[in-house]
Amino acid sequence: MKILVCISHVPDTTSKINFTEGDTKFDTNGVQFVINPNDEFGLTRAMWFKEKQGANVTVINVGGADTEPTLRKALAIGADAAIRVNTVPTDGFSVAKQLATVIKDGAYDLVIAGRESIDYNGGMVPGMIARLVGANFVNNCIGLEVEGTNAKVIREIDGGKETVSTNLPLVIGGQKGLVEETDLRIPNMRGIMMARKKPLTVVEPSSTPGETSSMSFEKPVPKGAVTLVSADNLDELVNLLHNEAKVI
Repeated sequence: MKILVCISHVPDTTSKINFTEGDTKFDTNGVQFVINPNDEFGLTRAMWFKEKQGANVTVINVGGADTEPTLRKALAIGADAAIRVNTVPTDGFSVAKQLATVIKDGAYDLVIAGRESIDYNGGMVPGMIARLVGANFVNNCIGLEVEGTNAKVIREIDGGKETVSTNLPLVIGGQKGLVEETDLRIPNMRGIMMARKKPLTVVEPSSTPGETSSMSFEKPVPKGAVTLVSADNLDELVNLLHNEAKVI
């Protein structure tokens, strides 16, 4: 089984976010980048298929040379090879089209993507990939088993879970629950050394203009000051809730 895991290069959630050029560009200065958490769950599941079923695992990213450390980390975790599409991602549709071209050429059986990236939270790329390559698609995946060309997928739905039976080729949008957080892997020294010898192929992008562009960014409004009221001063609490918060 050939597996392709899509890896997004995203800011660490602890990073301080700023914008430049009149709030139209994301400022990457001083920002630590990591593997998108939803993608990391998918990569860990792919490692299970590699170890239990002998699957071949390739990771892919659409981005510039600055994303290669993130791909190398994925190789250190255990992926066999990496591909970088050499273009800066502009929107979800252009990313999906770049990935679809590679998927068609590589004839992958299973494509594992995160249901969304934690930077733009578009949640559109996995479904677009499936449509472009003509594969089955299941989103919000929290469980995946593959036997031959048959797959059993558990996905999260409102108020519960749904078990789906489908066939390969398959694209999934994975999320937390696809593996346990305790199963996520930290590259060890041996993995890091081996990753240096694994192939990282750079491919030039197809001619795919973006359909959308970001006009501007805006930070959330800062939270207001907190007023502390002692437990024995109920009259003041009622007054604040009524006159300031206006919730009663």
